[in-house]
Amino acid sequence: MNAALEVSGLSVTQGGREVLRQIGFELPRGVFCGLIGANGAGKTTLLRAILGLLPSQGAIRVGGRIGYVPQKLQLEPDMPVRARDFVALGLDGHRFGLALPSRSRTQDVDAALHAAEAEGFANQRVGQLSGGQQQRVLIAYALVRSPDLLLLDEPLANLDIKAASEIVALLKRLCATRKVSVLLSAHDINLLPAMDRILYLADGKALCGTVQDVVRTEVLSRLYGYHIDVIRVHGRILVVAGGNGREHDHDPVHVSAIP
Repeated sequence: MNAALEVSGLSVTQGGREVLRQIGFELPRGVFCGLIGANGAGKTTLLRAILGLLPSQGAIRVGGRIGYVPQKLQLEPDMPVRARDFVALGLDGHRFGLALPSRSRTQDVDAALHAAEAEGFANQRVGQLSGGQQQRVLIAYALVRSPDLLLLDEPLANLDIKAASEIVALLKRLCATRKVSVLLSAHDINLLPAMDRILYLADGKALCGTVQDVVRTEVLSRLYGYHIDVIRVHGRILVVAGGNGREHDHDPVHVSAIP
């Protein structure tokens, strides 16, 4: 495959509700893509379908290994596991018993920690790290088997804007240096300018393209099936439901530095 991920005609039904309806998109190799949508739009459902964890209709083709950072993974403060040992679980955590030390195993863990810029706290207890540091450890865990596609479910949700910006910058560098493709789900779109493209979910449907191509009044109105206003003010973008004064399912959001 030339692409890291190809999805066509994908539909997923849960609890009698069609969460995703005949969606299709392609993610080239080395591309950073934001997966955007309101709560309940189907972001986690899409990621789980790509991982093969949900029954679905349609076709999903992945051009290599997948790394995954799940949503809201709680790491207890007193967890007696060093960051490097946690990352090593990405290599052999699915096996019974203790893994035997080896030079190649150590090199793989060190390389993943380096790629996630987490070497500086590799020997600290993972539960005592800051939120941003824990996200770097989780990314290293997902990278340790050298995936071609990296899926992240709301990794920025509990981070302040500085830590979130640093994680986004890190992922962008990984796309460039490792040629890994990244699909990152988020509710807030304030960091989209750093991404190559976005996949916008609404009402079971999807649109994929650049921010400039997708986040437009006529495009989002067509996606939602009713009028949506995209308002650019002082370098920010507000996405609101038009016509009746009701806000669109997102909280008001902004994207900085969009002309």
